[in-house]
Amino acid sequence: MNFQPAVPGKKNLPERLFVFELANNHMGDVAHGLRIIDEIAAAAQGYPFSFAFKLQYRDLDSFIHPDFVDRMDIKYIKRFSETRLDRAQTRQLVERIKAHGFLAMCTPFDETSVDRIVEDGFDIVKIASCSFTDWPLLEKIAQTDLPVIGSTAGVRLNDLDNVVAFMRHRDKSFSLMACVAQYPTPREKLQLNQIDVLKARYADLRVGYSTHEDPAETLPVVMAVAKGASIFEKHVGVATERYALNDYSANPAQARAWLEAARQAYAMAGLEGARIEPSAGELEALSGLRRGVFAKRAIKAGERLRDEDVFFAIPCQSAAITANDWSKYSQFQATCDIPAQAAVTAENTELRQVRAKVRSIVDRVKALLDQSRGVVPGEAELEISHHYGIERFDEFGITMVTVVNRHYCKKLIVVLPGQTHPEQYHEKKEETFHVLHGELELLLDGVKRVCGPGAVVTITPGMRHAFRSQTGAVFEEISSTHFVGDSFYTDPAIGGNAERKTLLRHWID
Repeated sequence: MNFQPAVPGKKNLPERLFVFELANNHMGDVAHGLRIIDEIAAAAQGYPFSFAFKLQYRDLDSFIHPDFVDRMDIKYIKRFSETRLDRAQTRQLVERIKAHGFLAMCTPFDETSVDRIVEDGFDIVKIASCSFTDWPLLEKIAQTDLPVIGSTAGVRLNDLDNVVAFMRHRDKSFSLMACVAQYPTPREKLQLNQIDVLKARYADLRVGYSTHEDPAETLPVVMAVAKGASIFEKHVGVATERYALNDYSANPAQARAWLEAARQAYAMAGLEGARIEPSAGELEALSGLRRGVFAKRAIKAGERLRDEDVFFAIPCQSAAITANDWSKYSQFQATCDIPAQAAVTAENTELRQVRAKVRSIVDRVKALLDQSRGVVPGEAELEISHHYGIERFDEFGITMVTVVNRHYCKKLIVVLPGQTHPEQYHEKKEETFHVLHGELELLLDGVKRVCGPGAVVTITPGMRHAFRSQTGAVFEEISSTHFVGDSFYTDPAIGGNAERKTLLRHWID
């Protein structure tokens, strides 16, 4: 099995990696260890995952203090001493692991064992939770070119941050395992939400789940799959008349049930990392529930259809426009006469989409505001004025943010490069322009005036005014109360354009 490097020169882990932890369940009996590997490998047959078998290495001659080597009253000294394998025996286990096509993985507990891992041809190094901040050991592990996985049971957040930073600075392929160091771990102590915590805090790292729950449990792996874990680890063994199995290690049947639960979880989870395309069956089921668009009155060929011209109802007719297609960004024009009550369809209308145009306008307005270093209230509505239609916005139009409109009014006006605001006047409102950015050319009762940043100009009621900017400009309009219907354009074609404004509420992101 080959690694697929995501970064040149760096070995990376395969996707959906399932790790079987042998630990000391070989009981110091190499034949028993080989049997476990063989039976677990058989249980894993047919599953679409990558697999690894994990050993643990300790150089007991240096790992145990010389004064304590005979202290069989100390739990772990007794356990490790009684299950010792020599170098030739552990290599037999590695050879058998690879013979089954599995990756070989190992947890070192001392620096000497790291060298053995490299010499014995392991593919992955595992850091045990107890060694997560063992800095001499981490320094030695970081000198290898192997991917590293760290278990995080009992590790404080600042230690997690420090070790992650340590591995990043050394450009290591590093993954984390959510884990609880309780053997076995009861359901109420599993803390599966720690998968979410690790994924959110270290978004660039692979996150997995190392399990110590009752080996008959399969729900935790299903939840771990759903939470986005992609590496899974379980202790395994085989019970015999001579060797009992501990309370947190799975036998081959339980290991297979664990894999089957994971397989079903992946099947239910479906596609990863992208939105699925709807199936034909989904589209058919939904289409019967969508409201069609119908003419409220007789509509003549060439007319633009507006909200007041249509109604929405079921059943939707064949080729009909639906309420889902109807928005301020979708403009429909009749290509033939449409009788009252008739369906509005793709065959009797022509569609013009303006969403991309509006998005382009918003992006350019935001860019000019950034240049001006202006600060805009987050909830302020953006009004796009396109006096002769949005298709001519770059030639004639402005964008405007109303900051406040009470007895006094303040607006922020953005004029994009090359834009002209057509001539108009007000009967009630008096307004003052304060130029903040760029150059503004004003035409006041036919007299041209060029204004730069800091210029202040007052426009009294009845004064005809137009303006343009070659460079792009931002200015404040400070005025008495703005009244709807108090803007009079000298070109009557503008007053007759009922669709000369587009309003956007959520445009700042």
